[in-house]
Amino acid sequence: PQRRWHRRQHDRPRHGAGRVSHDISADGGYEAFCAAIDAGEPFYLGCTDGHGSVPPRRVCPECGDSHLTAQPLPATGSIQNHTVVHVGTPAFADRAPYVTAIADFGPVSLTGIVEATPTAVENGMDVTIDIETDVDRERPTLVFEPR
Repeated sequence: PQRRWHRRQHDRPRHGAGRVSHDISADGGYEAFCAAIDAGEPFYLGCTDGHGSVPPRRVCPECGDSHLTAQPLPATGSIQNHTVVHVGTPAFADRAPYVTAIADFGPVSLTGIVEATPTAVENGMDVTIDIETDVDRERPTLVFEPR
């Protein structure tokens, strides 16, 4: 069966326009992280030394600081590296070929699928972040959209 992908861009407020709880205590923060991206208010966890990380985290992976606070993620990131996947896992087999990339968003790097044809993706390309949910599994996937 073909997968049905659900995106709620039309329901989404502009970046930073809504009110999303950044309660990183409930599940270590991953659920809050995905909900914030979906609402247009992405965040990362910053420590007092200025390092950034992505939930779930209880301490900074750079310095061990346990005082982490939610900080706004930059609206635009830059692809640092990418690869074209020709044979995907069963969950993504119907999308092949597709591009998986690592993009820097300020102090954090994120991995996601690029919403573009493989030949259009280049290192250094500016992207925004979004969430895509597989309706069958209800598992969020980070996606990057070229700017």
